This record gives sequence, C-alpha cells and structure tokens, in this order.
Amino acid sequence: MKARNKRLMFVLLGVALLGIAATLVFTALSKNLNVFYTPSEVKANQAPRDRTFRVGGLVEKGSLKRENDGLTVHFLVTDNAQTIEVTYKGILPDLFKEGTGMIAQGRLAESGVFTATEVLAKHDETYMPPEVADALKKGDKANAGGSTSPSLVNK
Repeated sequence: MKARNKRLMFVLLGVALLGIAATLVFTALSKNLNVFYTPSEVKANQAPRDRTFRVGGLVEKGSLKRENDGLTVHFLVTDNAQTIEVTYKGILPDLFKEGTGMIAQGRLAESGVFTATEVLAKHDETYMPPEVADALKKGDKANAGGSTSPSLVNK
C-alpha cells in the first residue's frame, strides 16, 4: 500500500471516529436537556409527557394547600394567561410564597397535574428568571390587550 493511501485511510478513520463521538455526545445531551415551558405551553400540549422539563410562573395567591404529612403541597402556577396545578413532596425553599415567581422541575402526570421533583424560588425582590418574566409579559398581553402589570414583571 502506498503512503498516500495509508494517510487517506488514517484521515477517513479519524473523521469516522470523530463523527461517532459527536453523535454519542449529542444523544446524551438531548436526553438530559431540561427545557422550560410556561403554563400556557403546557395547557396547549407543547410540553413533553414522557420526560422531565421545567415550568415556571407566579404562584397564585390563595392556592397553596398543605397535606397533613407536612411535606406534600399543592399550588397553582400562572403566567397570567393559563394556570396549571403543581404537586410537590419535599421542603420548599424559604423564599417560596404565594404571589412570587418560581420554577419547578418534574413531569406532567396523566391527570394533567405537574409533579415536581424540585422547586426553585426567586432569590430576592428585584430578580425574576428571564423565562418567567417573558412568560408573564406574554400572559399579560393576552389578557389585557397589550398592557403589562409592572408590579408582576421586572423591566
């Protein structure tokens, strides 16, 4: 075999191995990717039913209900256009309260209730996750014909 053919085979083998490695990396990343959805997107069946994802918005005032076990809570999350029910079993963050922004990670049950495995609350009065702020702005525009409530959304 000529030296030129050996180099060509070596390059082709390297390209093939690189392609296989890239395919494995992208497959692993796509399986572990947690995408953010708003309550409106969840209600429109745009969220996956077979894998974990994140949902966020405002915790509706008056919706927080605790079960007798002290760990299980039920509450409603809204983007000011749609509302979904969330169930979580565990200790909520100290800053979690009604009327504030939150993001929950989990799965959608067959009943349509979002079963959270993790709940995150905003960390101070001036910060709101960009995804939640955008969702609230869109929800306000859908409900009020373009006006955004400055008390709910940071500019």
